[in-house]
Amino acid sequence: MNAAQRILELRAELDLHNYRYHVLDEPSIPDAEYDRLFRELKALEAEHPELVTPDSPTQRVGNVALGAFSQVRHEVPMLSLGNAFEEADMHEFDRRVTEGLDLPVGDLFGGGAEVHYSCEPKLDGLAVSLLYQDGQLVRGATRGDGTTGEDISVNVRTIRNIPLKLHGSGWPATLEVRGEVFMSKAGFEKLNATQMEQGAKTFANPRNAAAGSLRQLDSKITASRPLEFCCYGLGQVSENIADTHIGNLEKLKTWGMPISRELKLAKNIGECLDYYHDIGARRNDLPYEIDGVVFKVNSLASQRELGFRAREPRWAIAHKFPAMEEMTELLDVEFQVGRTGAVTPVARLKPVKVAGVTVANATLHNMDEVARLGLMIGDSVIIRRAGDVIPQVMQVVLERRPENARPVHIPESCPVCGSHVERTQLVKRSKGKETVSEGAVYRCVGRLACGAQLKQAIIHFVSRRAMDIEGLGEKSVEQLVDEGLVASPADLYTLKFDDIVDLEGFAKLSTENLLQAIADSKRPSLARFIYALGIPDVGEETAKVLARSLGSLARIMVALPQVLTYLPDVGLEVAFEIHSFFEDAHNRTVIQQLLERGLDLQDQGDVHPEYAASTTLAGMIAKLDISSVGPTGAEKLVSKLDSLDKIIAADGIDLRQALTTKQAEAVREYFKVPENAARAKAVEQQLKDFGMHWACEKKRVEGLPLAGQTWVLTGSLERMSRDIAKDKLEGLGAKVAGSVSAKTYCVVAGPGAGSKLTKANELGLKVLDEDAFIDFLAGHGIHA
Repeated sequence: MNAAQRILELRAELDLHNYRYHVLDEPSIPDAEYDRLFRELKALEAEHPELVTPDSPTQRVGNVALGAFSQVRHEVPMLSLGNAFEEADMHEFDRRVTEGLDLPVGDLFGGGAEVHYSCEPKLDGLAVSLLYQDGQLVRGATRGDGTTGEDISVNVRTIRNIPLKLHGSGWPATLEVRGEVFMSKAGFEKLNATQMEQGAKTFANPRNAAAGSLRQLDSKITASRPLEFCCYGLGQVSENIADTHIGNLEKLKTWGMPISRELKLAKNIGECLDYYHDIGARRNDLPYEIDGVVFKVNSLASQRELGFRAREPRWAIAHKFPAMEEMTELLDVEFQVGRTGAVTPVARLKPVKVAGVTVANATLHNMDEVARLGLMIGDSVIIRRAGDVIPQVMQVVLERRPENARPVHIPESCPVCGSHVERTQLVKRSKGKETVSEGAVYRCVGRLACGAQLKQAIIHFVSRRAMDIEGLGEKSVEQLVDEGLVASPADLYTLKFDDIVDLEGFAKLSTENLLQAIADSKRPSLARFIYALGIPDVGEETAKVLARSLGSLARIMVALPQVLTYLPDVGLEVAFEIHSFFEDAHNRTVIQQLLERGLDLQDQGDVHPEYAASTTLAGMIAKLDISSVGPTGAEKLVSKLDSLDKIIAADGIDLRQALTTKQAEAVREYFKVPENAARAKAVEQQLKDFGMHWACEKKRVEGLPLAGQTWVLTGSLERMSRDIAKDKLEGLGAKVAGSVSAKTYCVVAGPGAGSKLTKANELGLKVLDEDAFIDFLAGHGIHA
């Protein structure tokens, strides 16, 4: 036998033993024999380097260290899961699934349809994606923010139970496997012992150890760590594998992919809860850390029908285990200043180990929480830590309170800048009235003159999900502020090479890279920019709603609170926060400076048609919160008086023709107040300025051919995603609903369509397949 043949034989034998050991848990030879075969292969490859291939078992030892990880965009987003903490949460999840699938729901005596679920332990590790092309591992990536991760291909290749080449045959040409990289309890203990022997830093828990090991720029370090992989699902695939989630995983197992040995099918929610309790009882005996159980609707067709929320699937949930608690001593309470100036108490604790992690600090939220707990410095307290959640002080052990315990007082002056600290006021607005009470939050009034607020504002501004300026970590931002180089986010765009190069941690190349990253950030989407500004209570989703609905920064900056409330999920309190932020002279100056210094906002355009179509005179009257006048009363009023001017000028007789005496009197009294009438006129004028006024409604409906129609999407679409299909329908004025009813105008049914298609046929509704739907859009000038 020549060397080439022997090398192929050894590789096949070692791959088989890896599969039996890591996937089947059925080793067929001793470790010493495996090591002998491995050494023989390594020696032969050393003699014949031209025969070495990337999928050889010897190619797991790491490679030359990288300078940085490149980014990978996930073709199918890696979404997070919703959480359940109580059995009631699981029953509510099952109810939503059952209703979402249009299945009959039982009563107290049962009788409803039962959904089958897959059950798997929720490993406490790092989510990764493995991409195989024609059976060869070509890329590994972290989850990142769900849309974009980091390319860690060189590192995942060092994990011994990840096949470099799939076993068997029949796998799709493109196969993306998703799972968790973790470290066993034994591996973690061994790693920490080694770290201590070498005088290196130890890890707090197995999850941190796994995450830190996987993100090493030097893959040789990753190769030395006891990492393992467990598959839990699929991303993009060029062809379907099975009809169920468990079927997919079992097929992957035959191709060499490790799956959970605890994988099980539950035939109803009761069996899910039994599984949860069984795993919970065995949790401490498992060889790895888990923090709950993941349940998924087993049918893939049902998964497609249920679809997704903004950041999570509707067909899966993580049932978390109860938080773990310990008792320790409260040594002190210190106060931190956040991005919005909130002065927050933080508990400094006598270090204690909770759920495998040493805890020395815990959140106290605000002074109302301190008062609720009756907390005093020196108290013995119960600490709870659940997963990665910041530890919390749960209660005081009063019988252990020492005689020298001291009360906790909010500082009168900011601990960072010395400015006055004042308690916020809580303003509640209802029925045209404002009620002012004391809020739970104390704020430093120093704003960006306060170093802490300035630093936190800039850290948020440059973060990945905001302006995404790589190379500006917390330490770098602190230096820029402390050196007086940056006094607002706009100052980042005036930084020069000489300003940065002498700062700690910077050299010529890193300075050039940072300046390039700052320059590259000058073309953000409007939504990213709005989020980066750090408006109180405006997260990523609200920023996207603002950008998508109003279409331009100019409109967002002048939008009145009452106009903003037309947006989905924007209540009056958030609307006032947005309006107040843009009314602030300092904020407007910073935004103007940012634009003058080269920021070119993308994705700006007209007001979204769906938003424009949502504005009616009756809707505006209802939003004024006039006592006794709701949406129905507003509709009746507008049916008689078809303009705001007429309503404001109407006397009691005119109003009583449409409303009850009580309602008519309430409308008359409301508009007698000059401020109320002026506010309503201002809202009307702004809607006109935005091109949304109801006087144009007939013209607007003519321009939106599907206005007033309700459409439903079901099954999987192959030529476009359902989100894109929804956007195109909404752009034509349609409402896209999640369930079929007699009011549904049309159903678009892709492959895998289930009960919604059946119901549509029963009701005799119009149904389009994907090809007919594409043709329909093309007929309206919209192309896939």
